[in-house]
Amino acid sequence: MLRVAEEFSQTDTGRARRANEDSLFARSPVFVVADGMGGAQAGEVASRIAVDAFEPGLPDTGSPEEKLASIAREANGRIYQLARVDEQRAGMGTTLTAAFVGDGEVSLAHVGDSRAYLWRDGQLRRLTRDHTLVDELLRRGKLTEEEAEHHPQRSIITRALGPESEVEVDTGTHPARDGDVFLLCSDGLTAMIGEKEMAAVLNDTGSLEETGGALIARANDAGGRDNITVVLFRLADDAGGPPDASVDQATMVGAGAPTTQDVQAALAEQPAQGGASTATEARPAPTGGGPPVRTAPTPRRPRPAPAKPERRRRRFPTGFVVALAILALVGTAGWIASRGVFFVGTDNTGSVTIFRGLPYDLPAGIRLYQQFYVSGVSATEVAPNRRGRLLDHRLRSRGDAADLVDQLEAGRLDG
Repeated sequence: MLRVAEEFSQTDTGRARRANEDSLFARSPVFVVADGMGGAQAGEVASRIAVDAFEPGLPDTGSPEEKLASIAREANGRIYQLARVDEQRAGMGTTLTAAFVGDGEVSLAHVGDSRAYLWRDGQLRRLTRDHTLVDELLRRGKLTEEEAEHHPQRSIITRALGPESEVEVDTGTHPARDGDVFLLCSDGLTAMIGEKEMAAVLNDTGSLEETGGALIARANDAGGRDNITVVLFRLADDAGGPPDASVDQATMVGAGAPTTQDVQAALAEQPAQGGASTATEARPAPTGGGPPVRTAPTPRRPRPAPAKPERRRRRFPTGFVVALAILALVGTAGWIASRGVFFVGTDNTGSVTIFRGLPYDLPAGIRLYQQFYVSGVSATEVAPNRRGRLLDHRLRSRGDAADLVDQLEAGRLDG
């Protein structure tokens, strides 16, 4: 039976940041890394909420993958709700990479660009896929590996816990064996040193404490532009032997996060608002089992129907009817024509977006356009001298608009 024989966990602020928005959780058989984002300490809060969600342990039902994903979705809901009621934390989010050591296998749950690796027989293998704009372009064949490594938008994340009410969690289970070393890390490590250098460190060092310290030192020596978090654990085949007490204590690092009660209290303090809400409302459960019983209504004496007053028929002038028909035809033709034109602007999150239609808003909230493609590139990432050309709302063909945004995503947009 496999057990965790050795482990290491540490987070470092790096050399360019004043605060550390990374958090980690390490208590065998569960290991977690989270990298927060959002500013004004919101990133610290989001990452801490994510790792805190694993403190009570995994649910009793479901496969290991389902249990990890369930906790990730629970953390996503807490972060999303807190961001809605606290303006200073609006838009906060976090990556999450979590591992569970089972019987002869390791299960993973993953959202964002923190990573999980397996070191086996002198080979380093990545087990997770980055949820980033550049990685998506790389998978589509729009970028080469070299272009991706130096792309100006390589830090843009396309999936994280918190920004949306629902999140898709990637999961997977990998067979494990004696001597395997698993590495979980934030992008503060992988953005600073490549996988070849990481493999060299794993190959040349001895204990996991020495290895983890060397990885963090290499990232700092390369510039340390972001927070660096490293979690390592080595598996050993221990046929019924007692677990090592040194790896049985929980390690949690990160800023203090609001508890579930804090979030609920914050939500309760918000004034009631009309209209639909995205928050789930508690509804009283029906008492007893089975469908509700309907009783027959008490019969009532029919009342005589009131006499209907005679209505005068309205007659519209023939010219008015013709004019109305012409206006309808013109409007329909205009709407059809607008389906063939496009323009580039930004959506309500500030992402560069291709819209179909005309860039006009009519009274009563009527829009003559709709979203066609959201690039994931924030307008703030575009150089000021290029924004005028890109976001001018000029009417374009579909191909022209798509080509312009393709150049932006590939980092080849001319000034």
